Amino acid sequence: MLNIENLHAAVDGKAILKGIDLAIGAGEIHAIMGPNGSGKSTLSYVLAGRPGYEVTQGSATLDGSDLLALGPHERAAAGLFLGFQYPVEIPGVSNVQFLRTAVNAQRRARGEAELSAGDFLRLSREQAGALDMSMDMMKRPVNVGFSGGEKKRNEMVQMGIIDPRLAILDETDSGLDIDALRIVGDGINRIMRKPDKAVLLITHYQRLLDIVQPDFVHVLAGGRIVRSGGAELAHELEREGYGAVAA
Repeated sequence: MLNIENLHAAVDGKAILKGIDLAIGAGEIHAIMGPNGSGKSTLSYVLAGRPGYEVTQGSATLDGSDLLALGPHERAAAGLFLGFQYPVEIPGVSNVQFLRTAVNAQRRARGEAELSAGDFLRLSREQAGALDMSMDMMKRPVNVGFSGGEKKRNEMVQMGIIDPRLAILDETDSGLDIDALRIVGDGINRIMRKPDKAVLLITHYQRLLDIVQPDFVHVLAGGRIVRSGGAELAHELEREGYGAVAA
């Protein structure tokens, strides 16, 4: 589904990614772990098309199409979803307004019929309820006044409504307590653990991986993937730290 070859990228002229090679097949969940400053968030932003992140070499394709040639909205319409480490607040725009606009814009881009107001509200209630969010919260401005855990659960609701093919989740477990971590982890499994979907999950901690149980774990250090393995690699990192494993 996602194929990255020799990807290099820079921010403000400084090289951050220095040759990423990664292939994620349909039905797979891949976790990326690594020390601060290793390029994990940069990788997610480059794949999503965030301005200011310059690809200097290499390629990335989604379902065989050149991902890097698409604008951010085109990547979203192609099925890519980015979950932020620090979800932004959007005052004056309710979750319901934001998500119905986003969903129907993507459906139009794919030549699909738009969801009616009734169908969208039914979908919203279903996804919000599965993540212990009330419809009152869905009617509030996007992430305004939300706690850290509520923002992350709100992103899972967004992901469930948008229903992407590829989810890139940047430290979704950051700032979550034990209960919220379980809710978010179960949400990832419920929405994305399907044979036609895939996940690139960026995290510092093995605890989320106990819930999501990735198929592959990669260690990113110095702008490169330096180790890859199964779930046991995350346990090794938890015991020994990045220094010993990435050496």
